[in-house]
Amino acid sequence: MAQLEVLSRSPQETQRLGEKLANYLRRGDIVCLNGELGSGKTTLVKGLAQGLQIDPRGVISPTFVLMNAYKGRLPAAQTHLPVYHFDLYRIENVQEIFFLDYEEYLYGEGVSVIEWADRFRELMPKEFLGVELLHQKDQSRLIRISSRGPRYQRLLEQLSYEYSGR
Repeated sequence: MAQLEVLSRSPQETQRLGEKLANYLRRGDIVCLNGELGSGKTTLVKGLAQGLQIDPRGVISPTFVLMNAYKGRLPAAQTHLPVYHFDLYRIENVQEIFFLDYEEYLYGEGVSVIEWADRFRELMPKEFLGVELLHQKDQSRLIRISSRGPRYQRLLEQLSYEYSGR
């Protein structure tokens, strides 16, 4: 499993990382986010949304509804790309996820972004891009991005190449 580490010194840098990541996403992709409260998960999703031509001001964490859907676009192709933004923070029992018909979204035509993905437990997809956001002492965030599966390995290689030339 490959990994990329990025140090974000501000919410704006975290949002820019999400925006860059959006350039490599396509239909059916799954991004699993983990990190403590306030670590920047939703900020990263706002950047991802911006990269897919969604107004980031309209992106809020769906803590109480479990999922929000946004109408995005692939910038290069100018084709529609739905974004399904899950937040599993309030999930107490993994069975609650079944009420969402989550598989329809996860394995459908859009990009699925899952906050608190570790709560998925045994339902976790076999392949995904993992993003862990860690608080640092100086208020910065260490963002670890890892891949599970060949599709995400290639995505991570592309993103790593972009960051190596920064």
